[in-house]
Amino acid sequence: MSGSGSGGTSHGTRRTGVRVLLGLHVLLGVYSLSDVLSKKASGTEFMTPAFIVFYGGVLVLLAVYALGWQQVIKRMPLSSAYANRAVTIVWGILWGLVFFGEPITWGKLVGAALIMCGIVVFARADKAEGDLGGGVS
Repeated sequence: MSGSGSGGTSHGTRRTGVRVLLGLHVLLGVYSLSDVLSKKASGTEFMTPAFIVFYGGVLVLLAVYALGWQQVIKRMPLSSAYANRAVTIVWGILWGLVFFGEPITWGKLVGAALIMCGIVVFARADKAEGDLGGGVS
């Protein structure tokens, strides 16, 4: 048994798990913004200043994402981290509306709701197994 019995460790572990999960979702928001810049770049002439700015933004955001992803998977199970990546579908719907005026349809909403339900089910399964907040070392 590794628990100290004080209860402080469990609360601290839970707090760390929540912080890692919030950090992951902020990171996934950053990752999804790279797709916005990529679409903006695709709408400009190749190698124009606008293209270079948008494409450079994609590279910067992907670099931030890659570094952040390394830190996330160090602190949580890889399977849980990957399951949460599905939330980028929701970000994509939001960014499509905000930046490109794309409509939000009932089909998109139902699909996004199903994805969110799947993430919750997956996270609860990890929690039940005592994995959340675990990870390497």
